[in-house]
Amino acid sequence: MIFNSSLFLLYFLPFFLIIYYLIGRNFRNWFLLLASVLFFAWGAPKFVFYVIGSVLVDFVIIRKMSSSEDSMRKRLFWISVFLNLALLLYFKYMNFFVDQFDVMLGWFGAKSVGWTKILLPLGISFITFQKLSYTLEVYKKRHPAFEKLQDYALYIFMFPQLLSGPIVRPGQISDQITDHSQQDNIDYKLTGFYRFIIGLSKKVLIADVLGTTVNEIFALNASQLSGGMVWIGAIAYTFQIYFDFSGYTDMAIGFARMLGFRLPENFNSPYISQSITEFWRRWHITLSLWFRDYVFLPLAYSTSRKLPEERYMGIRADKVIYLIATTVTFLLCGFWHGAAWTFIVWGLYMGVFLILDRLILLKYLKKAGKVPSIAITFFILMIGWLIFRSQTLDEAWSLIGGLFRFHSGESMVWLNPKFWTMLVIAIVFSFWGGFKKVESWIEKFYFNPGNGLMIAASVIALLLFILNEATITSSGFSPFIYFRF
Repeated sequence: MIFNSSLFLLYFLPFFLIIYYLIGRNFRNWFLLLASVLFFAWGAPKFVFYVIGSVLVDFVIIRKMSSSEDSMRKRLFWISVFLNLALLLYFKYMNFFVDQFDVMLGWFGAKSVGWTKILLPLGISFITFQKLSYTLEVYKKRHPAFEKLQDYALYIFMFPQLLSGPIVRPGQISDQITDHSQQDNIDYKLTGFYRFIIGLSKKVLIADVLGTTVNEIFALNASQLSGGMVWIGAIAYTFQIYFDFSGYTDMAIGFARMLGFRLPENFNSPYISQSITEFWRRWHITLSLWFRDYVFLPLAYSTSRKLPEERYMGIRADKVIYLIATTVTFLLCGFWHGAAWTFIVWGLYMGVFLILDRLILLKYLKKAGKVPSIAITFFILMIGWLIFRSQTLDEAWSLIGGLFRFHSGESMVWLNPKFWTMLVIAIVFSFWGGFKKVESWIEKFYFNPGNGLMIAASVIALLLFILNEATITSSGFSPFIYFRF
């Protein structure tokens, strides 16, 4: 079951909300937890028991760790980290590791390993990172352990953000799990409703329309595509992935608001970024902060202790530390996105431009001005997304080469008026946040609308809901891109 399906929109959503609002507040968390487990089990019935089991084990270990000291505390911490990473490595990466091992065996003429492919559980990457956040926060004594199993289970299983984030830390929601009565009001419900519909519209009306044409373009062999067609496909996919993923985030945040919960923001007009450094402050914010706090900063600190000299090979020590920490962090970031060489190369590609920003690029981009900097950054990102989308490195290299191969292709894809209309709308909504007045208006629209604006937005949201449902009914639905991770 996914948010952009008729089953969810016409049956699960209204049925759930009616019961949630009618029952007493003391029972709402229990009902939400039950609905969340059923929601996950609907899409992954074979794996729900793995997640439930890991939640039970984690709860016991972390409760024990929170009351332990010194060596026992550290031992329990590493047990929790190991168990969570072991599940992630097994389900998400074992197929990849076996495939690479088979390649190595092939070098020596040996037979490949007999192996049954493992299915990837929905949302396992996001669930694992959320669980690791809890382990790390309790271990560092930044947050107390949950006292009740149902509270911890709800923190992990809450279905608005279960499958694709945002990645929520315990300090951001634990008090709300205990008591969110202050946010149980009509303003929260209405702003949540139209935020949910905005996200649904991003996905159904923009991302899916762009995605249909993108799939047709990249289904062709790269050699069959003209340079212009590769450019169109690359640009369209750059907007597709943004509206697809930010659409899910808006739906998750909006749905949570309808229930009285406040989730952290995950996007902030990323394509108006004037550098790759700024982009990662605006794109998938909760993941960026997760890697910064739990990987980059500890790695930079530990590296600094091992590099006592002021300069290495003529480079200042702080830049060497940044280079090492950034490379490792984005190597892991790429691998987190998927078990494929394309994701690893994409992560390293992003890391290289972050390092270049630190060394030389930021200075020149600042001199270039706002519009040229945005254009240069967008081009860098577009190439990165080509790597991200490709199934193999050869395909990625061919597509990137196609951007600079100015010849007519053998095959063409019909670019209908609907595609062009949605592409223009995507461009407008992606870049209008660059105007300060628009940015402040968006913030007011999302968080502090007046009564008049709220009523108008709710009416528009209701009309958009009807349009979205009609589109889904006639065309079907497609899964969110980040469900793969």
